[in-house]
Amino acid sequence: MSAALAPLGALVAVTKGPSPLWYLTRGTGIVSLVLLSATTVLGITQVSRWSSPRWPRFVTQGLHRNLSLSMLGLLAVHIVTAELDTFAPVGWAAVIVPFASRYRPVWLGLGTLAFDMLLALVATSLLRARIGLRAWRAVHWAAYLSWPVALAHGLGTGTDPRLHWVEWLTAGCAGAVAAAGAWRLARGWPGSAPRRLALGAVGTASLAVIAGWASWGPLRPGWAARAGTPLALLASSRPATPVAPGTAGGGDRSAAGAGQARPSSGQASATLPPAPFSATLVGTLSQSSSATTGQTTVMLQAVLSGGAKGSLTVALYGQAVAGGVSLSSSSVSLGPSGAPSQYQGQVTALQGGALVASVTTGGGQAMRLDVQLGSTAQGPVQGSLTALPAGGDGGRSSYGGDDGAGAGGYGQ
Repeated sequence: MSAALAPLGALVAVTKGPSPLWYLTRGTGIVSLVLLSATTVLGITQVSRWSSPRWPRFVTQGLHRNLSLSMLGLLAVHIVTAELDTFAPVGWAAVIVPFASRYRPVWLGLGTLAFDMLLALVATSLLRARIGLRAWRAVHWAAYLSWPVALAHGLGTGTDPRLHWVEWLTAGCAGAVAAAGAWRLARGWPGSAPRRLALGAVGTASLAVIAGWASWGPLRPGWAARAGTPLALLASSRPATPVAPGTAGGGDRSAAGAGQARPSSGQASATLPPAPFSATLVGTLSQSSSATTGQTTVMLQAVLSGGAKGSLTVALYGQAVAGGVSLSSSSVSLGPSGAPSQYQGQVTALQGGALVASVTTGGGQAMRLDVQLGSTAQGPVQGSLTALPAGGDGGRSSYGGDDGAGAGGYGQ
C-alpha cells in the first residue's frame, strides 16, 4: 500500500538535495573543460615557439605541464564520482572503452574517447625518448582533437548546458581556442597558405557544427530522451500516472486517474496571459513509489481557472525516508489545455503548503510561479497560483536538469 503523504513542510525538513557525488561530477567536469581549453591554448602557443622578455618560453612550458596534470587529476575525480553515483548505469568498462555504456552511449562515449586521447598523450610523453620525436609529435597533434570531442561530450551528456553561466563559460572556452588557432594559422603567413586555409576551414566548420547541434539538441527541452537515456531512467524520473489513495504503487493504473482533475471543454484556452496574473487551482495531490528503483514521486495535478485557464503539473522526486521524502529533483509543467507543457521548469523553493517554481518556454519566455495550497494531505486540493515575470536567472533553476531526469546528476 502506498505510504501516507508527508506534508510539504516535512519534505523540506528532510530534503538533502542531490548527492554530493552529483555536485562533484558536475563541478569537476566543468572545471576540466576550462583547464583543457587553457592547456590547448598554451599548447598552440608553445608549438609556435612564441616568447617575449616578460613571458619566456619556459613559463609557457611549465604552466602547460602543471595545468595538464591538474586537469588529469580532476578528470580522475570526475570519472570516479560518475561511476560511484549509482543513478545511471555507466559501467567501469565505459571508462576506457568508448560507446560501451548503456547510458547516453554516444555522448558518454565521446568523453571516453577524449580521455583515451589524453592518456595516449601522457604515455607517449613519458616514453618520448624511446619512441622518437616523430611518433610523439603525431600523437601530440592528434591530441588536439580531444578538445572538440570533450566539448561535445559535456554538451551532450552534462547536466548544466542550459544554465546561462555555463553557456557563457562554454562560449568563452570555444572563443579562446578559436582565437589561439586563428593566431597560429596567421603567424608566418603566407607560408604553407593552402594547408593553413584548409585547417582554418576545418576548424571553423567544426565549431559551427557543434554550435548548431547544441542549439538544436542539448539547449532545447526534451534532450534527455533524444540523448539516449534508458527508458527505465526516464520512466523513473518523469511524472508518472498518480496512484489513487489506498492503491498499490505498482498495481493496476486503470483507475489511478479517476480522481484527477482535468480541464473541461469550457476551460479551453489557446494561450496563457502574460505575467503577472493570478489563478485559482483545483486538483489532486498524490504519492507513488517505484518497486524497482525505490524512487518516490509526489505529484500535484491541477486545473487553473479565474485569471487564467489551463493546467499545472508539479512532480517532486526522491527517496522515502523517515518523516517524508529526501528530495532529489523536480519538474513543473504549465500551459493552456491545448499545450499543457508550454512552460517547463523546476521547483526552486518549498515551504509548508507553498512552493516557488521557475518555468520557461522553448523560446526563452520565462516566469516565476508562486503556488499556495490550502491542504498538504493526499487527495483533492485547492489553492492559488501567482505568475510573475522571471528574475535574472531566466527561469532556470540551479538543478540544471532536463525532463526531470537530473536526480542523479546526469539529466539534461
